[in-house]
Amino acid sequence: AFAYATDLAPSAQMAGAVNALKFDGDRILADNFDGIGLTRDVTHNLGVPLANKRVLILGAGGATRGALLPILAQGPAEVVIVNRTVAKAEELAQLACKHQSGAVPVHGVGYADLRARSFDVVFNATSASLRGELPPVPVCVFADCSLAYELAYGKGLTPFLRLAANSGVRLLADGVGMLTEQAAEAFYWWRGVRPDTSRLIAQLTVPLD
Repeated sequence: AFAYATDLAPSAQMAGAVNALKFDGDRILADNFDGIGLTRDVTHNLGVPLANKRVLILGAGGATRGALLPILAQGPAEVVIVNRTVAKAEELAQLACKHQSGAVPVHGVGYADLRARSFDVVFNATSASLRGELPPVPVCVFADCSLAYELAYGKGLTPFLRLAANSGVRLLADGVGMLTEQAAEAFYWWRGVRPDTSRLIAQLTVPLD
């Protein structure tokens, strides 16, 4: 789909992938709504503003690439991307800075660099939870955390969310809201009508306990 499109939105270019196409004559418009779905779930459904917040994202793969620009558009104080392969995190941070003219500081680091650091919002964009594993994130990152968000969904209380809860984070969420909101955003793009997502999110949500 990415290669097939003639017009790629900035979010699709950043993500390197698309999840919605729209046809306009000879033009094939493409976008990626994952990041918009994530930020809408966080700010609208969960009521957590990202403006002036210290944001940590675990992982430097496709999920992070898709989420970065919408997160940066919320105006956080800084965004830190952590990855086992530090060079990959650094490369993604540099790419993000180019796309948003450096308005928000973005740093790529390794897990060892997180010691003695804390964040307001922590996103787990790794695939670890799909395997029931825990990323090597130190508990100190949750010291001032108001939201721990697991991008995987339907897994209940994952090792990442359990660590956050045991570290005192009161608001936990998984990616079911992101999944629903990105679909609603695509529907709005196609039809000009924004579906009410609250009932569907409630139906799909797996208890985090």
